[in-house]
Amino acid sequence: MSPVSAPIPFSVLDRSRTRQGQDAPQALRDTVRFAQQVEALGYHRFWVSEHHSVPGIAGSAPTVLAAAVAAATSTIRVGTGGVMLPNYRPLVVAEQFGVLESLFPGRVDMGLGRSVGFTDGIRRALGRDKAAAEDFPGLLAELLGYFTGNQTAHPQVHAHPAEGLRLPVFVLATGQGAQVAAEAGLPLVIAAVRGEDAMLRAVEAYRAGFRPSAWAERPYVVLSGAVAVAASTGEARDLLLPEARATAYARTHGDFPPLAPLDSVLADAAAMSGRERSLFEEAQRGQLYGTEDEVEAALDRLLARSGADEYLVTTSSYDRGALLDSYRRLARLRVIQPAL
Repeated sequence: MSPVSAPIPFSVLDRSRTRQGQDAPQALRDTVRFAQQVEALGYHRFWVSEHHSVPGIAGSAPTVLAAAVAAATSTIRVGTGGVMLPNYRPLVVAEQFGVLESLFPGRVDMGLGRSVGFTDGIRRALGRDKAAAEDFPGLLAELLGYFTGNQTAHPQVHAHPAEGLRLPVFVLATGQGAQVAAEAGLPLVIAAVRGEDAMLRAVEAYRAGFRPSAWAERPYVVLSGAVAVAASTGEARDLLLPEARATAYARTHGDFPPLAPLDSVLADAAAMSGRERSLFEEAQRGQLYGTEDEVEAALDRLLARSGADEYLVTTSSYDRGALLDSYRRLARLRVIQPAL
């Protein structure tokens, strides 16, 4: 079997999903162990995420978790996908990543998003409101200025030990994220949330509007999405169903639950209302799944259309053994080259 045609790095994002019968501390320990397994398979990066007051996701403090992952691994790059910058003061974020880069030099990535808490209660607890996301470009400029020593928002304030350090910085595309990344001259991470065609239009606009910077000389595009590989098409599809069920449940009940085993998911699916089933099916669209040959062909098409520089795999499932097998099978297809 030949590898996918585009020789690009493949990386992994793990959101520390909880599972039925398992508590959040165990999910975090599983994330650290998963990073070790992914490193052994040869993936390029391992990123963790930030979610607040979400019962099904234990990853709430990404820089802390990234430190644990970096300490437990030795070669894989470690970062965040991402730190939600509007939730913090840029000085604090600069200091945290300065510490990470100092402790694990040459292995740390700073992935940044512009989202705030998804409910009014969470935003109040964070001391933020929806409008905070609109400040993202200014917050980003201030943050980068702490690393270069050129920030002007707070004269005579310095971020130690960040000042003078240089590490890869990525912008996660939500809303206007692609435009912000282009104007700041930063690499872009983007998913097909609104469909593949919309994603590719955003990528094209990002490349057209990119302004070279001290952080990146050219556009750099990281596509992000779920990929499931198994011995059969049906098994691969089944791997994605627990996450799809959790997504549909969240959109109908306002509560994102732990991942459930497949038999429970199938039983729930049989009793879904029309709206729930529609959301369940919608959550499965746009994901890549199948046998190794099928996924290889799908990746070839997507990478050819997008010209992506990297792929960030975000697959979650209840069955950790089957999930690891999927990543192992995918590792047979990918070709990793040094990136940023």
